[in-house]
Amino acid sequence: VQLVESGGGLVQAGGSLRLSCVVSGLIFSKDTVGWFRQAPGQGREFVAAIKWSGSSTSYGNDVMGRFTISRDNTENTVYLQMDGLKPEDTGVYYCAASRAPITAVESLYTYWGQGAQVTVSP
Repeated sequence: VQLVESGGGLVQAGGSLRLSCVVSGLIFSKDTVGWFRQAPGQGREFVAAIKWSGSSTSYGNDVMGRFTISRDNTENTVYLQMDGLKPEDTGVYYCAASRAPITAVESLYTYWGQGAQVTVSP
């Protein structure tokens, strides 16, 4: 499985960004695609995940109600719509795929993209 992120950038607090993750290779409806983020000097943090079938989603507590994960069946793309951005949302955002049921556990994700930088200014 290969994952390629795009859509990062610089935005002011309160603004919005949409990240895209194009998924290719052998992926099944039971698999999970998730987003993690890593702030400078910190470990990776779970952001959101979606079952490849699109039947269920999960969110981290810090982003619930502000971020929305979705999937476009025709484009093999997973999106992360980020609204109401805060400076603490700054970091590198990674798309990842897991053979496990929907999960927030980083170690269960086998395939990773290269990351996309998101910077939120005050």
